[in-house]
Amino acid sequence: MRIPNPDLAVDDSNKQRWNRPAHRRHGFHNAHHLFRRALMVRSRNVLPLVRSPIDLPAAFPELRALLAHPAFSAFCCLRGDALIFEAAADDFSPTAPHSIQSVTKLHIHLIFGHLLAQGLVSLDAPVSAYLPEIGSGYAGAPVGALLDMAVRNDFSEDYSDPLSDCYTEEIALGWRLPPEGALEPSLAQFAAGITGFRPGPTPALAEYKSANTDVLTLIAAAVSPVPLARLVEEIADAAGYEGAFHISLSPEQLPAFSGGGCLSARDLARFGLLFAGLSDNVAYPNASFLRYCLERTAPSLDPPRDWLRYSGHLMTNGCLLGHAGYGGQFLLVDTETGTSCALLSVLENDAGYDVDYMSLVAFGLKNICEALA
Repeated sequence: MRIPNPDLAVDDSNKQRWNRPAHRRHGFHNAHHLFRRALMVRSRNVLPLVRSPIDLPAAFPELRALLAHPAFSAFCCLRGDALIFEAAADDFSPTAPHSIQSVTKLHIHLIFGHLLAQGLVSLDAPVSAYLPEIGSGYAGAPVGALLDMAVRNDFSEDYSDPLSDCYTEEIALGWRLPPEGALEPSLAQFAAGITGFRPGPTPALAEYKSANTDVLTLIAAAVSPVPLARLVEEIADAAGYEGAFHISLSPEQLPAFSGGGCLSARDLARFGLLFAGLSDNVAYPNASFLRYCLERTAPSLDPPRDWLRYSGHLMTNGCLLGHAGYGGQFLLVDTETGTSCALLSVLENDAGYDVDYMSLVAFGLKNICEALA
């Protein structure tokens, strides 16, 4: 007799065990072991770090508060190859892999910058130009609107609603099992089932939908001359991780760029340096696309994080850039000074999300980056 995998099967709350509040901290600290399937990549060469300590908690009370918060897992601040400060909770380490959730979406910025530079994709083209079988939720949407979180359709991402579409999406990301007896939908099948695209002017506020990232992943897979797994390797090589990058895979073996990445705090900060122009890799980043995303008008995040706008699959104010992640993750990079701050944490409330907490994290990292400038 066999039973459904207890880590991946859902209960009456419509959450798999590793993402239920009582198990979420263990889940986020061990997600790379718990996914249905995953890709693991090591960098060919490692970026060495030179310890150059600054007592950031003494200078920033908001950082002290974050380090003392029950959700805290790990923090790392780099300035170029200088390790300024790092810390970890008693049950964790700055070098242990941790679910980074939607911070993974920054890979899509890098990949699309790469594809744009090769003339393989156009921001103005409709999704159907690359995915003829896509459903009505995305067929008529311009690719650029997906990159800016500026698509209106029927997909819902409300973490407080256990029946929100984002939880069904998790089956196609390899995070949970479907109802017993049902087949696991591929990422393409899941995306094709989304309906209700509503054309119109660019919204003033970003309409955050992780399904946008899934569709962009499918487009990248369709047009890239090399497999997406190879592009993941190239990004890892450019970042110079000392540990491993793990990312969950869809049933058709596509990386779950919408939120399936796992990195240590130290390696996540290394990843952030790619956006400060410090990489010597010829493929990443696409400096012209990054500059375009930093300088242009784009939808703002909801208050109180409206000092950031969503442009080209990253959050930015024109100088600082980064991304937030479900559960309490944030990466923020100063593109001018090369300061990269990564904070990992695990919110254990029912929703796994807290706007006030995430705002405190964003402002805290902003203050550090600006002070170090």
